[in-house]
Amino acid sequence: MSRALTRDMTEGNPAKLILKFSGPMLIGNIFQQLYNMVDSIVVGKFVSKDALAAVGATGSSVFLIFGLTFGLSAGISIVISQYFGAGDYESVKKSIATATYMILVAALIMGVVGYFISRPLLELLGTPVEIIDQSESYMKISFIGILGIASYNGIAAILRALGDAITPLIFLIVASIINVVLDLLFVIVFHWDIPGVAIATVISQVISGVGCIIYAYRKVELLRIPVKEFKPDREILSKCIRLGIPVALQNSFVSISMMALQFVINSFQATIMAAYTVVNRIEQLVMQPSMSLGAAVASFTGQNIGAGKIDRAKKGMRSSVLIILTFSLIMFPLMYFGGQYIMRLFTKKEDIDVVRYGVEGIRITSLFYSFLGLIFVTRNFLSGAGDIKIPIIMGLIEVVVRVAVSIYLSSIIGFHGIFWASALTWFATGVFGSIRVLSGKWMNKSVVSRST
Repeated sequence: MSRALTRDMTEGNPAKLILKFSGPMLIGNIFQQLYNMVDSIVVGKFVSKDALAAVGATGSSVFLIFGLTFGLSAGISIVISQYFGAGDYESVKKSIATATYMILVAALIMGVVGYFISRPLLELLGTPVEIIDQSESYMKISFIGILGIASYNGIAAILRALGDAITPLIFLIVASIINVVLDLLFVIVFHWDIPGVAIATVISQVISGVGCIIYAYRKVELLRIPVKEFKPDREILSKCIRLGIPVALQNSFVSISMMALQFVINSFQATIMAAYTVVNRIEQLVMQPSMSLGAAVASFTGQNIGAGKIDRAKKGMRSSVLIILTFSLIMFPLMYFGGQYIMRLFTKKEDIDVVRYGVEGIRITSLFYSFLGLIFVTRNFLSGAGDIKIPIIMGLIEVVVRVAVSIYLSSIIGFHGIFWASALTWFATGVFGSIRVLSGKWMNKSVVSRST
């Protein structure tokens, strides 16, 4: 059969394959972060620090809802990659059809729920009264556009499971450029402020999702499924849910821990809230190589576990750990000594305190970048292998450590406790994931039967 745009990762040098596969995803993830970064830069530079704080206050709540659909996409990706590695292309097609129904239904439900609970969530987190209306409008518009981001992430997960990281990248870059242009147009020219950046993001997400689906359908043979066969398969649906729910729950736990942290942050003044928002945006950018490498590891591991090549999966894991540790060592001095210059991109000249508080936070978290990288590598490796309970446990660790440390330390050392909470959460979760990988208990967890 034709494998146009797809890649078999069961043969060849593991390190080279993983790097080659993660490269386009890294570029894509960086562009995806431009959505949030540009929103923050535009409102910080052209509206106010209160507007910057308002956008930042929505992050954990939005991810709580979006994270559920992302988790289902991850489960789908594991199933498809293992079937693809096993050479069972009919099951791959059934999985793709099943995935489409799952993603659309989940996105619709989550979008409606998110829209109507936006205000209650913000009130629950103690969002300051002076910014809560702005935060609410940003959240509601974001949830209206959830079908766009869900469609993109769904098709991207499918294509990456088949070894194609290029197609999602192309449309993400186009959408990111559109987002920048619309942000500037809606805020500077039309003066729509926070609603403007939210609308720009939604439009861009819809374009990336629809464009990617149309192009991939025309180019990838496995996606061209006859209408009469385009229906959910009960057995595959069960597998996708069984693998996706743990990842979705793990995302939810991370979101809950971040919401708890946001609650602590909201007890401080708007200046500190704005500083944390910027640091969070910077850290989101810093973690993109880890996320990209992790996604590559998941596809690599899934295909090789499906093909019964456990030793090869181990080699890929060892190479990935070496890569991520090297990257972390490079990033540490850059962020520790250069963080202030990045902070200034998000703020007006007079917001000196926002920059100062942010730099102090970056200098704490940058010490733990290696553990942050280990979280993504180990978690994706274990997920790709089918060790589905571990993402939930790692999510629980994040909740317990982040909540306990943020509440305790912020009462002792003030806002510095917020940043120490993130740093120590990365440490605890990364160590746990590494111990699980070294234990070897992830073996024999494949969710598919190999073709004979």
